[in-house]
Amino acid sequence: MKEIELLSIVVPAYKQEKSIAKNIIALKKVLDQFPFKYEMIIVADGMEDKTYQNAKKVRSSSIKVVGYEQNHGKGYAVRKGALLAKGDIIGFVDAGMDIDPTGISMLLSHMIWYDADIIVGSKLHPVSQVQYPVSRKILSWGYRTFTHALFGFKIKDTQVGIKFFKSQVAKDVFSRSLVKNFAFDVEVLALAYALGYKRIYEAPVKLDFTGKSSITSGKVWPVIFHMVLDTLGIYYRLKIKQYYRRSNRSNWLEE
Repeated sequence: MKEIELLSIVVPAYKQEKSIAKNIIALKKVLDQFPFKYEMIIVADGMEDKTYQNAKKVRSSSIKVVGYEQNHGKGYAVRKGALLAKGDIIGFVDAGMDIDPTGISMLLSHMIWYDADIIVGSKLHPVSQVQYPVSRKILSWGYRTFTHALFGFKIKDTQVGIKFFKSQVAKDVFSRSLVKNFAFDVEVLALAYALGYKRIYEAPVKLDFTGKSSITSGKVWPVIFHMVLDTLGIYYRLKIKQYYRRSNRSNWLEE
């Protein structure tokens, strides 16, 4: 794989009005150190607070802020940003900065070293530094076992909110993806593998999931239900209906 010329990084953001500007600045400081150009695409997933307005306050020619009125979910936001991206490498990272952005260089190094189609941040990489509650570990194990049984993934961890794609892989995958919320990572990886992009590798991350989330705030069962439902939907479309074939292109591109 040649050296990176332009990195596109998508940041999906929902109800982040208090922290979005600070997080953009922190990410920008990391990206400014790289020896190549970058674009940061902030996607405000709904106008339910001032996330969009506060993101716009960070002025830089390398930063683009887009948004829309109704909240659709993280998967929808990432897809929106990825299809706008112009880089030869396209990635996404969660806005909350649970994932240390200084680790991006490690993922990109893995991308070049392995000539990867996709690099996935992984909690289970032997040198990852991870803090997250036992309840989340148990749920991650259960969902991981479930998705491996359905799709036969070779990688161990599909759910960490940082991934990088070769440009063509991103365009092929995100133009087809439908899942707007909980299981979009699984859909993206299952689609990539089905399309022949099998050079998918894991890289270490440093993350802290000890803060409040839908998993730890008493909303766990609705999350589990929707994740399982979304995942079964992916299996049906991919393995049974074969919905993602090129003959269905007009359906993939519907908003």
